[in-house]
Amino acid sequence: MGGDLALPAGHKLRWKDGRTEIEPWYDLADKTGGELDARPLEEVQSELLDLLTDSVALRLHADVPVGINLSGGLDSSILLGLVHRAQGPDSSATAFTFATGDDRYDELPWAQQMLGRTNHPWEVCVLEADEVPELAASVHDHQSEPFGGLPTLAYAKLFARARELGIVVLLDGQGMDEQWAGYDYYRAAAEGGQAALVQGTSSATGRIDCLTAEFLELAEPLNAPQPFPDPLRNTQYRDARVTKIPRAVRFNDRISMRSSTELRSPFLDHRLFELAFRQPESLKLRGETHKWLPRRLARVLAPDGVVEAPKRPLQTPQREWLRGPLRGWADERIEAGLDAYGGSWLRAEAVRDAWRQYCDGEGDNSYFVWQWVSLGMTVESLARPTPAAT
Repeated sequence: MGGDLALPAGHKLRWKDGRTEIEPWYDLADKTGGELDARPLEEVQSELLDLLTDSVALRLHADVPVGINLSGGLDSSILLGLVHRAQGPDSSATAFTFATGDDRYDELPWAQQMLGRTNHPWEVCVLEADEVPELAASVHDHQSEPFGGLPTLAYAKLFARARELGIVVLLDGQGMDEQWAGYDYYRAAAEGGQAALVQGTSSATGRIDCLTAEFLELAEPLNAPQPFPDPLRNTQYRDARVTKIPRAVRFNDRISMRSSTELRSPFLDHRLFELAFRQPESLKLRGETHKWLPRRLARVLAPDGVVEAPKRPLQTPQREWLRGPLRGWADERIEAGLDAYGGSWLRAEAVRDAWRQYCDGEGDNSYFVWQWVSLGMTVESLARPTPAAT
């Protein structure tokens, strides 16, 4: 069979009746079952700590230097604490944190607090607005499709810096939110309400009114599987299998390989998902606290200030930069997309009106703007000549 075949996660090829078929070999819902874990809290916590320790220790095995992607959040702080459990208090793996120079979004104080009692060298990789145009074009070409915005670009700088230092493998803390209900909309799901797709916004993340009627007719609703008897776990399953994790893993894998580095995510271990999906809501959401059991566990791994740090939905000033220093660049990309697809996919004047309103300060998110910018980058990427083979 020529070429690469990208299989969905948890699937394999098999030969049947003279033809090749794709069949599932693993499904989280089947492994978990509908019944909740009734064991005492201490027993569940002990198993969680053991599994986390083993998973991190397994991903630390390498014959090259290993680094750690460290934000100031709970998950990466737990990760750092687990690295110490695996390597001992003298662990000196380099920690990498991205920043943008904006105190509203940067997590440097929490990361510094976590590192203050360690021997880890710390590399802060700063993304600046004037770097975005060139970096975005490069990242877009490596992604081969639209990607998730400025956080992906900040991540690109982090991996590039790691490679400069000869650090080829990095660990990150992806996956804990989906396991233990870390996003704000999980509470709405638990209460029987409508669960959003994006954390931390109250305004629409898309602009359906900017699509042509013909294009809109091609849309299909998201009908994510609902294998569990409760809405909370069904929302977590949606994020783990359909929406968040598949997209994030793809973005992050491509962005790490852009710098010839390997990204490992120990919290994506299937054993951790199976354990978390068997737990009752009370171990995930309690009062105003999300990820209740990991926060309880973190008290033996991280300083209190880090454990209590609030979940921060925004990581970069993308919203402000697109309205400010990147406005001209964004406008050119949007117009490039409209030149190619205005009238067929997009209603050009509706897009321009929404863009003007956004620049005037309306709305609390920039997701739809980045989609239009991405379309323009795709048009420009397709127009660039392919480098000649050497």
